[in-house]
Amino acid sequence: MNEIIKNIEAAQMKAEAPEFNVGDTVRVHGKIKEGNRERIQIFEGVVLKKQGGSNRETFTVRKTSNGIGVEKTWPLHSPNVEKVEVIRRGKVRRAKLNYLRQRVGKAAKVKELVK
Repeated sequence: MNEIIKNIEAAQMKAEAPEFNVGDTVRVHGKIKEGNRERIQIFEGVVLKKQGGSNRETFTVRKTSNGIGVEKTWPLHSPNVEKVEVIRRGKVRRAKLNYLRQRVGKAAKVKELVK
């Protein structure tokens, strides 16, 4: 039974999964369906966390919109996620950035990773 589930999950995975980490500022191009029309909406923010594995992997992005913090969680291998662009790399020391939820303004920024 386990082998059947693995085959189904492997068929649903994207061939080109985007490479990004926690702390990176990303621009997510998500498909929005309105009635019979489809359009692409861009959501730009900092990646707070990545969790799960294989085709169940999800990531959460946070941005501030009109002074209010907005978070969205997407499945990485979803057909509704058109593409994920990395705007800048962040320098972080932990896997989950939950502490950013209490920060406001410049304190909520993540330092840029310089290579």
